[in-house]
Amino acid sequence: MKKYGVVGWYFFAIAVLFVTWWFISMIVRLPIVPSPVLVFQTLLAVFIKSIAIHSLYSLWRIAAGLVIAVFVGFPLGVLMGYFPSTDRFLAPIVYLTYPVPKIALLPILMLLCGVGEASKIIMIFLIIVFQVIIAVRDGIRIIPKETYYPLYSLGASFKEIFFEVLWPASLPKFITAIRVALATAISVLFFTETFGTQYGMGYFIMDAWLRVNYLEMYSGIMVLSFIGLILFAVIDIVEKYACQWQYK
Repeated sequence: MKKYGVVGWYFFAIAVLFVTWWFISMIVRLPIVPSPVLVFQTLLAVFIKSIAIHSLYSLWRIAAGLVIAVFVGFPLGVLMGYFPSTDRFLAPIVYLTYPVPKIALLPILMLLCGVGEASKIIMIFLIIVFQVIIAVRDGIRIIPKETYYPLYSLGASFKEIFFEVLWPASLPKFITAIRVALATAISVLFFTETFGTQYGMGYFIMDAWLRVNYLEMYSGIMVLSFIGLILFAVIDIVEKYACQWQYK
């Protein structure tokens, strides 16, 4: 296993889950718990004609919400962490709005933005942005003040301080916040895709369930799981190369 590294462990974990699933299906012997072999065969049969387009829609919504959350949340987190006056002004707003369950805002978003793409992307944005803001802010606040003194004495600009100190200090917490928020975002996306759309993995899974097509339902769940696996694997790769000092 050591020879194949991280990829080998991923395949090992997948194999363990599939074997466990297969044993459960053999013991239960009910249509609601089909064999993973049958599910995989169904997945191959319907992937091109249906699941592929649904998974692309889900990935698009996650990516769009994530990108917007990063572009909004990261600068706000930097400003709140570096400038105490900005933190005093924005922190109460963040603390008042962050605890609100984002899924409770879905009816409001649908009324304001419609039931199309906008409400789903904004929902993903709201789930991720607050965690980004707080993680980046806290990552910068723990930097010792003495770290800035040499840069101040050399007349460094805010841009230089950002790239030399703030960016590397906040990056690990920022990546961790993205990793944690994505899990919640995928779960909520499943729920939002059951309203006002005919595309997305949430719609595909619920539609298969309503048609009592358990093989397609499990195929959709399997694909949704692999989407999560791919996203987390990408984040791990980015973290490994962006935060190399943590792995030395």
